[in-house]
Amino acid sequence: MTMTIKAFVEQEKSKLKTTISSLKSTPHLVIIQANENEGSNIYIRGKIQDCQDVGIKATHVRYPITITEADLLKEIQRYNDDPSVDGLLVQVPLPDTIRPSVIREAIVPSKDVDGFHPLSSMMACTPKGIVDYLAAIGFPFKGKHAVVIGRSFIVGKPLSTALLDRDCTVSMIHSKTEEATKLALLQSADLICVAVGQKWFLSDEKIKPSAILVDIGINREDGLLFGDIKPGRHAALQTPVPGGVGLLTRLSLLKNVVEAYHLRHQSS
Repeated sequence: MTMTIKAFVEQEKSKLKTTISSLKSTPHLVIIQANENEGSNIYIRGKIQDCQDVGIKATHVRYPITITEADLLKEIQRYNDDPSVDGLLVQVPLPDTIRPSVIREAIVPSKDVDGFHPLSSMMACTPKGIVDYLAAIGFPFKGKHAVVIGRSFIVGKPLSTALLDRDCTVSMIHSKTEEATKLALLQSADLICVAVGQKWFLSDEKIKPSAILVDIGINREDGLLFGDIKPGRHAALQTPVPGGVGLLTRLSLLKNVVEAYHLRHQSS
């Protein structure tokens, strides 16, 4: 029986807790928030709880939504320079007056636990979580046809790169892909990862019964959560929403904090 995502996350968190307990000091994550978004509040509470579960110190710093880009950059630099901080992330969304690309690149690469900086040695959390889980359940990456739907900077593009690095043959489907091409690619795919943020974007298209479906989307409708893939597809595995890729993303953040801790101590 294939290991569920929940079981995999619990197993990996247990390993992390053991690793962290053997370190000379406690890894420290700083989470910066400059919004009043309830979704962000929920995510941050989850991240803080995860950190507590494995023994990571988490500091949550809130700034008003009126903060300027220049002032936020100053605050980021302060934590960049703080030797007690191992990992640093800025929760999105940001105020309209602040450019996300500027903020992403302001975090020093060695502390960029989101993995968004071009020079970061850490993989972006969602792609990392997905490939780690696929490896754990024995997915044979080499030579397999992987289809990634969505080409975002945060998920689609880095996930495609991660799969290429593991010797998959990767196809990308996006908003400009012709329908006939999309259907042909899906029919031949061994792995389909959907990250477009549209309820049941993948619904009744023909796919291999042996395919693995990774649902990365989170869509809220009438107080309920829906993924990008219609539930109950006839496939070897379909990740659930909720309780699926989101858990893998949070797990990867913890792993990246530990990696950032080791980077800091290797250079000190």
